[in-house]
Amino acid sequence: MLICNKKNALRLIISSTLFSTPLMAYAGDHHHDDHEHSEHRQHGAHVHGVVETNIAQDGDHLLFEITAPGSDVVGFEHAPKNKEQEQLLEQAIAKLKKPNAIFSLPESANCKISEVHVSHSMKHADHADHDHDSHDHDDDSHHEEHQSEHGEFTAQYEYHCETISELNQVETQWFTLFSHTKKITVQYLGDSGQKAATLTAKKAVLAL
Repeated sequence: MLICNKKNALRLIISSTLFSTPLMAYAGDHHHDDHEHSEHRQHGAHVHGVVETNIAQDGDHLLFEITAPGSDVVGFEHAPKNKEQEQLLEQAIAKLKKPNAIFSLPESANCKISEVHVSHSMKHADHADHDHDSHDHDDDSHHEEHQSEHGEFTAQYEYHCETISELNQVETQWFTLFSHTKKITVQYLGDSGQKAATLTAKKAVLAL
């Protein structure tokens, strides 16, 4: 029960505290493109080339939550249309299920992965169920079609770190694995405080 409560607490941290006033104030100091990026997310759309990563640390638990546009991960954002795209999707899911190949944590922190969850919204919309009443569901079908053309991936990784005090940085190999990504926006909350940063292929290390 204690472990379950801790996981729920970490998820609450990511969904609420990470977007508290101090970090929003930080975002307000950035240029117009960041403002547009924020508005896009508020309206449910993502920005191509931009991956969002939230990191929360509580005690010896560390939780990563990644949201990435389908175009960044597989080069398209719709449901697979042929075997080649199906294979690309399968390969991407396999890569995302290996967090140790995506992130490097200090060996001295003794962090071990304990949970991995990967999901995506790039699925075929089921229009068959609406054939009998297509006129009443035109708006819904259009919405589903629109959503299917803007698919994205979500990955959650949970680590248990025996020496969390040694966790002083996080390095990512995301740009090597998924070359369509231009930048990763990171929001972190942990014992060292709150931090917001932008990572690129040339600056792939987050100092904590």
